[in-house]
Amino acid sequence: MLSKILNKLKSILGKKSISKTSKSKKVSKLTKSPKNANSKKSTKSSKSTKGTKGKKQEVKLLIESFTSIPGVGAKSAKAFYEAGFKSTKEIISAKDEELLAVPGVGINLIKKLREYKL
Repeated sequence: MLSKILNKLKSILGKKSISKTSKSKKVSKLTKSPKNANSKKSTKSSKSTKGTKGKKQEVKLLIESFTSIPGVGAKSAKAFYEAGFKSTKEIISAKDEELLAVPGVGINLIKKLREYKL
């Protein structure tokens, strides 16, 4: 009879200790998985942004070089870039019709460009 009681106590105590450890394992797994997911995301994002950071930097520098032309501000420089101009020489040597096709470029800016060319 005493052995039956001890066996029941062992089984009850054993179940509680098992359930406590399994809960702690589940908690530790839950806390570890978001960290792993974040670290995976950060490595993926760092890989994908390496190429785009360089290109964005180049575009920014190109647009800034366009603003060195008299009469060309930030908006006009961005418009020139989006229209396909890749250098200040291209902008200066472009025909009037090509320049007028760029949004935000008017006749007064074209006159300033022609004066700059001289």
